[in-house]
Amino acid sequence: MSQHQSPDIKRITTHQLQAMKQRGEKISMLTAYDFSMARIIDGAGIDVLLVGDSASNVMAGHETTLPITLDQMIYHASSVVRAVSRAFVVVDIPFGYYQGNSSEALRSAIRIMKESGAHAVKVEGGAEIKESVIRILSAGVPVMGHLGLTPQSIFKFGTYTVRAKEEEEAEKLLADAKLLEECGCFAIVLEKIPAKLAKKVAESVTIPIIGIGAGGDVDGQVLVMQDMLGITKEFKPRFLRRYADLNAIINDAVENYIKDVKSSDFPNNKEQY
Repeated sequence: MSQHQSPDIKRITTHQLQAMKQRGEKISMLTAYDFSMARIIDGAGIDVLLVGDSASNVMAGHETTLPITLDQMIYHASSVVRAVSRAFVVVDIPFGYYQGNSSEALRSAIRIMKESGAHAVKVEGGAEIKESVIRILSAGVPVMGHLGLTPQSIFKFGTYTVRAKEEEEAEKLLADAKLLEECGCFAIVLEKIPAKLAKKVAESVTIPIIGIGAGGDVDGQVLVMQDMLGITKEFKPRFLRRYADLNAIINDAVENYIKDVKSSDFPNNKEQY
């Protein structure tokens, strides 16, 4: 167990996340997409694991998050849930499975919860998806919101640049955050927005605000695991801190393995039956 996690908590719940905000304890959140990595991250004491539609990028190699399907998200989520004993697991409902129709949104959320065993779903957007959020919540499924840079809308924005720098968009974002809270969302992710605005949002709502590129004055932080561990190399936003260089470590290990196989050094006498 990490020395930084609450020792009395056996499993994180929405209630505990709310309590963490109230007592000023920051919430730690990372993405995970498979059993092996989720088990390590959960064992280290992470509070929340997000099975992100970023799997479309880092696991499947797509340019955007749009191509990933609901079936694929359920597969990744099931793998993560089987690994976890403490963290709260949130799953992205992928693009096209909740935006246009609140009945489809509810069906998607129920499939994720029933088939993966996850604890909550996450959706992108504010007033535009209000009906879908209410419908999902009416079935007792916890919902995490996502405002600011919403990658599922990348073709509308045309760029991954910082959002809500202009007053009109900033006001809408604040209104959307309050709306999501009123609807019953248990938390909101704010992505790539000015730190001052993120601070204002966090102070304006009672639910936890998790930032990614949204400054330090929010209730918690989330990063993509492959970025934070230095597995990916190309992605270098200002907000990303790399805590390891696994790309180099894995590359060296594989090169050494190849060398040992080619030279007949592996396996040696002790490594055979």
